[in-house]
Amino acid sequence: MWLTADSVKVLAHPLRSRLLGELRRHGPATATTLADRLHTNSGTASYHLRRLEAVGLVADTGEGRGKERLWAAATDSHGWHGSEFDADDDASAALGWLVRDYHRRFDQDYTAWLDHAESWPEAWRDQTGMSDAWIEVTPEDLARFNADVDALITRYHHAAGGPDARRVHVFRFVFPLDVDQVPDAGSRRPPLRPSGPAAR
Repeated sequence: MWLTADSVKVLAHPLRSRLLGELRRHGPATATTLADRLHTNSGTASYHLRRLEAVGLVADTGEGRGKERLWAAATDSHGWHGSEFDADDDASAALGWLVRDYHRRFDQDYTAWLDHAESWPEAWRDQTGMSDAWIEVTPEDLARFNADVDALITRYHHAAGGPDARRVHVFRFVFPLDVDQVPDAGSRRPPLRPSGPAAR
């Protein structure tokens, strides 16, 4: 799903971002269940879920009991092309908050893994971790690189599991190494592609 100016403004909110993350991570839930997990009240959770529904980020499954709605994330992930929001100061500010929020949550999630890693078998510890590398590319090269990575993630996202399978969180940060060497603004724009996080 591509974020629009309206949807990024709605999502850039501490509770709404966490509500969507909970639904993506743990599956459908009621406002009451989500409120318990996120230490808020069900009325507040219901209000913010309706705001997310209005921009297509969550949906009512129609499987709730009585008046209680069962909510689900509308998609596994979302993306954006940041330059599309340049003319909208509010959307640009919202996107700036949102990407920093994702970074904070990456730090929290990775720290949680480090705190528990020693309890996991060697086979898992040997295949997890982090690394960094740099590549020299044009914007068009980088678009192809990102498309290749997206395809690889999609391939394993839908892979058949098994009793030993566990969900693995894959984060990707792509940014220039030499941030002071700004290219000419006339550089060609690469093809549009999702640039947001994978399923959260």
